[in-house]
Amino acid sequence: MKISKANSCSFGSANANFFARRNSCLRLAGFTLIELLVVIAIIAVLASLLLPALSNSKAHAQSAKCVNNLRQLQLGWLMYADDHDGSLAPNNFIYFGPTESPLTNGLSWCPGNARVDVDASNIARGCLYPYNRSAAIYHCPADRSTIEASGGIRLSRSRTRSYSMSGSLSCDTTRDVVPDFRKLAEIVSPSQLFVFLDHHEDSILDSHFGITPVGVQFGNLWGDLPADRHMQGCNLSFADGHADHWKWASPKRHVRWGQEAANPQDLRDLRRLQAGVRQSFN
Repeated sequence: MKISKANSCSFGSANANFFARRNSCLRLAGFTLIELLVVIAIIAVLASLLLPALSNSKAHAQSAKCVNNLRQLQLGWLMYADDHDGSLAPNNFIYFGPTESPLTNGLSWCPGNARVDVDASNIARGCLYPYNRSAAIYHCPADRSTIEASGGIRLSRSRTRSYSMSGSLSCDTTRDVVPDFRKLAEIVSPSQLFVFLDHHEDSILDSHFGITPVGVQFGNLWGDLPADRHMQGCNLSFADGHADHWKWASPKRHVRWGQEAANPQDLRDLRRLQAGVRQSFN
């Protein structure tokens, strides 16, 4: 086939236009180094704005799960009293903090030592376990602490328990120094009396939370320390069955068992928690 000169020029011009358009499109589709750096910077700014919000959402979800765990334990506590003619679940498995050795190993809602228990067998031995056979409700989802070997060496396995019961409830061992309730009917203001709480990971041993009211021996000391892992707050359950989140005025740092309040705000937190225990022996 013969191609005329005119047709040949036309064909060449069409090819030139095609390649020009193609190169133009390629230039538009690409990024210069500066443009790429701007995009990366925008992504970094967006990430810095979104990550705290995502972290906050996770913290709120963990706190909500923790509150639900405490509600389940609280329900078991009430059911136990109902099954035992109003008598409260015993709280008689106690370690002596300074030596970390057992003081008494009597009947308890949950025996054992949270620092060294490698499984949930002690939870299963507790008086409340028959009312809810899920060992998972004894552990706070925000508690990242792990069990310890002899000498305090930290191992990789998570602890099985994060919660403790108020020392002002059904404890034979400390009755001479801590006023306690023995019967459900004795509790005048159940919505104000805390039963279980999130125990500080550096303070927890047994399942007995040591605390006394103002005006008695050790009334100005933290016997045990509550947790502050929920956005500088702690979750608690109460004798009427409800559970709540309390925001602390001061961060909680465990120094020793029986430590003084770290500052006026910490003392205010201590007084707030002390208001939730039995106030006198009468």
